[in-house]
Amino acid sequence: MASVHESLYFNPMMTNGVVHANVFGIKDWVTPYKISVLALLYEMTASKVSLPKRRRLNELILPLQQGPDLPFGQFVRTVEECCPQTASAVVLRLHEMADGELKDMEQFFSTLPFTAFDTEAYKTSVVGLFMRHMLLAYNKLSFSQVYKLYKSLQQYYHSHYAKPSDETNLSALNFDGSDMDLTSTEDTIGDRMDKEEPDTPLNESELRIDNAPSKGPLSQKQAEYFLARQAYLLKNDENKALKPAALQEELNNMLKFNPDFAEAHYLNYLNSMRVQDIFLSAHSLLHYFDRLILSGNEGKSNGDEGYGRSLRYAALNLASLHCRFGHYQQADLALQEAIRIAQESNDHVCLQHCLSWLYTLEQMKGSDSTVLTEDSVKMAAHFCLRYLASLGIQSLVQQGATQGKTAHKLMDALKDTDILHWKHSLSELIEISLAQTTSIWRMYGKSTMSAQQAQLLLNMSSLEPVNFGVHQNNTEAFAVALCHLAELHAEQGLYSAVSEILQHLKAQFPPHTQHAKLWMLCDLKIQFERHMNEGKYHLAEPLIVSMSALDKTQGLYRKALVLKALNRSTEAYNVLQRLQVHCEKTKCTELAIRVMLSTAELHWESSGFSTALPLLLQALALARQHHLQSLASETILHLAFTQLMLGVPEQALSVLHEAIEPVLAHGSVMDKGRALLLMARCQMEVAGFKPNRQGQTDLNTLALAVDTLDDATTHFSKLNCAERLREIHYLQSQLYHHWDKRVSATKVPCCSACWIKSYKHLFHLFP
Repeated sequence: MASVHESLYFNPMMTNGVVHANVFGIKDWVTPYKISVLALLYEMTASKVSLPKRRRLNELILPLQQGPDLPFGQFVRTVEECCPQTASAVVLRLHEMADGELKDMEQFFSTLPFTAFDTEAYKTSVVGLFMRHMLLAYNKLSFSQVYKLYKSLQQYYHSHYAKPSDETNLSALNFDGSDMDLTSTEDTIGDRMDKEEPDTPLNESELRIDNAPSKGPLSQKQAEYFLARQAYLLKNDENKALKPAALQEELNNMLKFNPDFAEAHYLNYLNSMRVQDIFLSAHSLLHYFDRLILSGNEGKSNGDEGYGRSLRYAALNLASLHCRFGHYQQADLALQEAIRIAQESNDHVCLQHCLSWLYTLEQMKGSDSTVLTEDSVKMAAHFCLRYLASLGIQSLVQQGATQGKTAHKLMDALKDTDILHWKHSLSELIEISLAQTTSIWRMYGKSTMSAQQAQLLLNMSSLEPVNFGVHQNNTEAFAVALCHLAELHAEQGLYSAVSEILQHLKAQFPPHTQHAKLWMLCDLKIQFERHMNEGKYHLAEPLIVSMSALDKTQGLYRKALVLKALNRSTEAYNVLQRLQVHCEKTKCTELAIRVMLSTAELHWESSGFSTALPLLLQALALARQHHLQSLASETILHLAFTQLMLGVPEQALSVLHEAIEPVLAHGSVMDKGRALLLMARCQMEVAGFKPNRQGQTDLNTLALAVDTLDDATTHFSKLNCAERLREIHYLQSQLYHHWDKRVSATKVPCCSACWIKSYKHLFHLFP
């Protein structure tokens, strides 16, 4: 929970009123890279640059000052992108110092400008303060340290122009504290940090101007900037943050020089959560709050015991951690401790956070937490905690959807919360609301409305201030909307569009990000359905293992489908029974209905059509009770087929007319094809058609059946469903053969089109 602590920034150490030494040792020190930044600032102040280029350079100044040290080539290329003229002047200035004498560098520091308020370099500006820090650090150096700095500057400058064979000699560039201490000799912490600085520079290809890993000790401003940037990116655009391994290495390096840096431990906790490392995430979280208490960084709202605020929020964060990993008993214990400490300190805000996690924990356990959620919303509104109140309402909407509430009631509730979101510019909650609306419409079987809400989210401009080049399109809500769009396109047989959407998802959410699980599961589902439709069961079966690793329940359900397709009915029935018990326990209505339908199909295979009827009627009642139109229509199709097999085609056709409209309007291509094929078979039975038998038939009804089969062929062809297409071609062949016989018997002149069509469809059976 990123909102439980007030600041991510590091403050001076103070415990019990005693100010201790800065844990970083020094505010800043002079390095060859920072001399390059000073040269850039000097040229910006001394020369005239056009307004657009100056604006681009001004945007570049802060990342250059507070970011890690860059190699000279990377620095020059970065400046050239903004202003080539200034970059040439900076290179020339550094060339004069590096190829000149020591006095040239000394003269450069003596001529650094401090001008009036009409330029960037006035004394109290960011640029002016940086220059003053550099001058103070330079003036503290002894002659031997200045000489070492000069030699390092030469090596830094010439390393960019060195031949590839000479790159191994770059290790001669070091800032060892024995030769050149960049602070005063009295600063022992700074001495230790300089001595521990590595000897080899960074690989230039791994660096970026504002997201570059650093191997040496960072200054206070550099550390603050690095942590603030990475924490922001982890929340808003994880793809642009450092990869988990690289970020872990950088944090380990930072904690090596300063083990008591609390905010570094918290970022370590966030990074560990990305890769689901329970041990390291809990370890880092506890270390964060331990260091926070020791540093005395909680002067406000700290309760009677002095450090109570950190203790109760530490317990609350620990509870949320265990919730995310599914450790419900440990989460409940930590949550009870947080509630107890918050009640003792009379902290109503903390109690509201505890209550929100309490009903979340009850939902994860599968219990009914409606009363707790309603109480949480009322209390959050009373204390003007809009964020918690909105999340509570959205949680109530989600519970209402699973409990069978009507769509208009849920949408009215979401509409009221959206008004609150737009009024207070809560962009993140707007995205969550739209993603939830997309999911609800999809669950209710309204594919058009679901696609519309997903498109609305994807085309929405964020209300959040854009920092670090982040465009707010890498959150979980966007991943959910894109996955829904991919599945909706797959249902219509548009696999080229699905491929493009999944490609975009893979680029926006790489496998190491925390939301990658969404598109991985979506991709596996689409591949599985495609292989099953095409009859390639040997390709669908291996996907079950990968799917089970992401979602055990979905993997088990797909396993039952494959077993049923392979005619291993006993094994499929046992798996479906296990799933049925699990669905009743977890109250997963959608999956329970699908399990009932699959079980009914198993009864069909053993000609137990009358046995399947009670299951189908139970599934239909459940679907209508929860307003699941798509599943209700699919259940009606199963009922119609059962009635057809029981010898009542008129009743089956009547039932079918009830479900055909929503299927054709919102159903998948597969559902449309199956519905039309079933309708054609019912029409053939109603017309009195009997293969290889003489009898009176209704030719008009048979003509309707032929047209219906043609429409079904169009849908199955989109999915390359060979098994269904063979069945259609066989039926059409029989129909045309029968039609030719009837026409010949009535001695009506007729061309040979009927028997030609009959043989044409027979040839389709044997490609």
